[in-house]
Amino acid sequence: MDSAQTQEARDFSRPPKHLLDQSLSLATDYTWDKMQLDEHWRGEALCSVTITAEQVFLFQCLGKTPIPDAELYKRYILSEQKEDGSWPIATNCHGDISASCEAYLALKILGMSPSCREMTKARQFILKAGGLAKVGVLTRISFARFGLFPWDAVPHLPAELILLPPSLKFNVYRLSTLARSTLIPLLVITHHRPIYALPNGRSVANDFIDELWVDPTNKMTSHCSCPSFFTPRDIDPTEILFSGMDTALSYLGGLRRFPLRKKALRYCIQWILNNLEPSGDCPGISLPIHNNILALLLEGFSQNDAVIRMGMDVIERFTCQDETGKRLQSRVSPVWDTALMIRAICDSGWNEHDARLERSVDWLSGRQMLNVRGGWSGCCPEKVSKFSFQQDNNFAPSVDEAAAVIMAMLNQNPSNIESDTIAKLVTRICAMQNPDGGWGAFDGDARRSCLNKAPFGELRATRRNSAADLTGFVLEAFGMVLNIASQKSSEDTSSGLAKTKVLDAIATASQRAVRYLAQEQEGFGGWYGRWGASYLYGTSAAISGLAWFADGDNWVKDMIASAVSWIKEVQNLDGGWGEVMESCDDQQMIGRPPSTSSQTAWAIMCLLEELDPDDASIRAGINYLLAKQQEACLKREGASWKAFNSTATGSQGSVYLRSQLSSHYFPVMALGRYKKAMLCTYSE
Repeated sequence: MDSAQTQEARDFSRPPKHLLDQSLSLATDYTWDKMQLDEHWRGEALCSVTITAEQVFLFQCLGKTPIPDAELYKRYILSEQKEDGSWPIATNCHGDISASCEAYLALKILGMSPSCREMTKARQFILKAGGLAKVGVLTRISFARFGLFPWDAVPHLPAELILLPPSLKFNVYRLSTLARSTLIPLLVITHHRPIYALPNGRSVANDFIDELWVDPTNKMTSHCSCPSFFTPRDIDPTEILFSGMDTALSYLGGLRRFPLRKKALRYCIQWILNNLEPSGDCPGISLPIHNNILALLLEGFSQNDAVIRMGMDVIERFTCQDETGKRLQSRVSPVWDTALMIRAICDSGWNEHDARLERSVDWLSGRQMLNVRGGWSGCCPEKVSKFSFQQDNNFAPSVDEAAAVIMAMLNQNPSNIESDTIAKLVTRICAMQNPDGGWGAFDGDARRSCLNKAPFGELRATRRNSAADLTGFVLEAFGMVLNIASQKSSEDTSSGLAKTKVLDAIATASQRAVRYLAQEQEGFGGWYGRWGASYLYGTSAAISGLAWFADGDNWVKDMIASAVSWIKEVQNLDGGWGEVMESCDDQQMIGRPPSTSSQTAWAIMCLLEELDPDDASIRAGINYLLAKQQEACLKREGASWKAFNSTATGSQGSVYLRSQLSSHYFPVMALGRYKKAMLCTYSE
């Protein structure tokens, strides 16, 4: 990057205090306006069109035709189409062959003519990319249900997997909670190999979208051509083994007549029923609910059964509708949104004892869950409180959300350190630490599973390993706890942490986590973020955690200095920062534009930990946020930042999220922290 051009393009002037105050005031008005009636926040998490397309497919499978609200679904899917006719899995990414094929099929089911402009452009993109033969495994399964793919062209998923003991490497419990919830109903569906009707009728060799095949006379294409399963650069002995096993299963008819198959199917159905929340959620995400409904129906349930009706109600709760159309969210995250919104309000300089804030903290505390039966409980059976990223999710409570709740409660009132909620949460997080010193999201086991190399390895959520972003997030929470505890006497904390004797455990876990982050730091200075895009997020989280442990530790200071140097190097000409989701797999895309408000805020918060707040890079970033704040038409005056790009990861490689509220609370945090750091300078 040319330094002269950079100097000219960025606004290095110090933002006037009155503009900063005005921005925070407008943002705070927006914050309160977005608050739900019961004092919490819940923003929409937009993902790719595939989730909405699957909703259309479900209606078609269930015979609910004409599709309810067909025009609204159609309008939304078309609004996400790129200029080249494709649909991406994340905004500002290249078109994706699987997402484009699913969108095309959904639109045709919804009544779109193949000859219209939008469908013609989509078809041209798909054929240029290799046609239907190139789609991934999950798309093949979806299409095989309509006879659009031969079931023999789909990898065999033997239901007997559920019977394997936990001691074996192939056991389904070696998968993450989210991947397991997606896979198990697929074991039932792929056993039955159903064929549902399309608008042109029901056929095991349906020609409804033959126009998407390069060669429609040869649909028995090997699933080994699926780019996310078996590509030359990824070949290893484990993948070769699974390929051989799949070939053997083909000769054995997929073991569908195997004596244990009925027992395996029974176990699968029982697992599905046992892992449903009372509300019908499983586990707080929408895709498994689709598959659960079909699996249960294939095993004899009726559409009038309570469990099926409840599943349909859950899907409706995941649905959003506005002028863009009707769409399905991948997940909802009220606890996460509320925790971070509380932190943003506190950082903005608002009265931390505002009654609304106190009620929001009470709402968070009320989300405690006892007797959790999912991933955490298998590793740590004691009954303590947990929190979940999604709503109504007792099976996959997340570590990072627990850390977010700790920080929100302590930001709002440091005296909350005495609460039993904090004591239980930090105890649980310590117990969830992996042997390498890091933390994963849902499951307390950092071992790699051989199932990641299986044909359904397309589910990137199968990876249960530690992540630098999660580890940094926990370190930040632990640093805050240790700092507040050090300012109080043992008598002050006797009702909380001191009583549980957990402070020493926190300190030990923190040192192990620091060593883990040292091992994970990249040569250029950053860290990879598993749940955000990608190195900007990981680096921001790691620095925010390490900063609490930097005093007197030159080793940690050097780690932070190296990361801050990289952050400054990748600042964009407009003063902001950005990184597309493709950086997950392509390091050439690391720290590349376009800028976004949330990613700019992550970078600013990094720099504020190490640099003088009057540093030119920080000034330029703040000016970017001030310039991008958008006026909002609300019941009251207020303003926020628009979420144009995907910046969060649901399932790496397939599901990315564009969070409505993360583009708001992160900039508010950055502006608030900048204002606090600049108070002395502004007062001069």
